[in-house]
Amino acid sequence: MTELDRRHVLAALAAGGAAVAGAVPAQAKPRELTLAELRKETDVACLYHCDFGDDKRYDAMLRNINNHLSVYDFDPLNTKIVIVAHAAGIKYHLSTLAGTPWEKAAPIDPDLAKRMEALAKYGVEVYLCRITFERQKLDIGLAKDAPYIKIVPSGVATVAALQGKGFAYLKVG
Repeated sequence: MTELDRRHVLAALAAGGAAVAGAVPAQAKPRELTLAELRKETDVACLYHCDFGDDKRYDAMLRNINNHLSVYDFDPLNTKIVIVAHAAGIKYHLSTLAGTPWEKAAPIDPDLAKRMEALAKYGVEVYLCRITFERQKLDIGLAKDAPYIKIVPSGVATVAALQGKGFAYLKVG
């Protein structure tokens, strides 16, 4: 897709977002991406590595992403940000923690989810690790039903693949 085509698509989505969202049927589960499908479509692209389940670190990561986007005027044509989540990092992107290793932990602050959804409006995507779901014996359907969430074969392999395609690497810690 050319940059001009991307601009038209993004402008149309921005103009008719509510109407389009209401007309699209609910996803049964997130879209799956192969490593070959990963693309760097902007000059500046960054992956944030989230393999932690600590709310303070997750909060700091969202704040860093917001700051990062602010320098580019929150324009998804100027920068692409992807969160690659695996291990305990997937818990922030599940519809429920019931039946997961994190169900007895303190509830996640709902403000974190609202902030993530706000960032997604600026093109931030979340790639969840299939291997984590398999090792934890979790159904992929537990992932939140959100268009910005995708399933990748392996979180660590995705981190390496994105770096190989020119994405910068950041980890809050």
